Amino acid sequence: MSTDGNIPFRKMNGLGNDFVVIDGRARPVTVTEAMVRAAADRSTGVGCDQFILMDKSGFADLRMRIWNSEGGEVEACGNASRCIADIVLSETGAEEVSIETLGGLLKCSRAGDGLIAVDMGEPAFHWTQIPLAEEFYDTSAIELQIGPIDDPILHTPSAVNVGNPHAIFWVEDVEAYDMGKIGPLLENHPVFPERANISVAHVIDPGHMIMKVWERGAGLTRACGTAACAG
Repeated sequence: MSTDGNIPFRKMNGLGNDFVVIDGRARPVTVTEAMVRAAADRSTGVGCDQFILMDKSGFADLRMRIWNSEGGEVEACGNASRCIADIVLSETGAEEVSIETLGGLLKCSRAGDGLIAVDMGEPAFHWTQIPLAEEFYDTSAIELQIGPIDDPILHTPSAVNVGNPHAIFWVEDVEAYDMGKIGPLLENHPVFPERANISVAHVIDPGHMIMKVWERGAGLTRACGTAACAG
């Protein structure tokens, strides 16, 4: 299939987080915001959360560029990394692949039963690395809330960067929050100079949690790999 009759593409998904993937390793491809928005539109285009370009890298096995559905380029995407790794590992027969991204070097490997694991690298917790617009000594619980001062709807999220900025609000019931309304407000809050991915999450036990994610530039998605790592 192709986006315009000339550029072949794949439609892939990781846990429901879906992508349009173009391979530019053999032939250079120029990606524009208009191209991304047209392909990502679920009514008139192919439909996707992120638009992915595979490209040559000077130091890794390949370079992956990522655009959210609104057309802005972003740093990292965990589920897209796993999809791209599956392509390359199937081509090469290798067990591991390195991927250059704006968020840093990622390594993916086969995990058995057809699964692909991704190492997103070390998380960044310092307020300047997330980044935040003002200094916070403890970014595990920053001063941020929405709603009445004496009875906020959400408050005191954890903030972290795992290739891109995230804020996680810890709640008892993730279904109690309308992320379609809350997400855009928090994504664009002044405390996040580069905007942020917004999650509500509940810890079930030490090995499991449930979360809903409003992705920066993409909206509510069915899954988000970097949000899972951030939590």
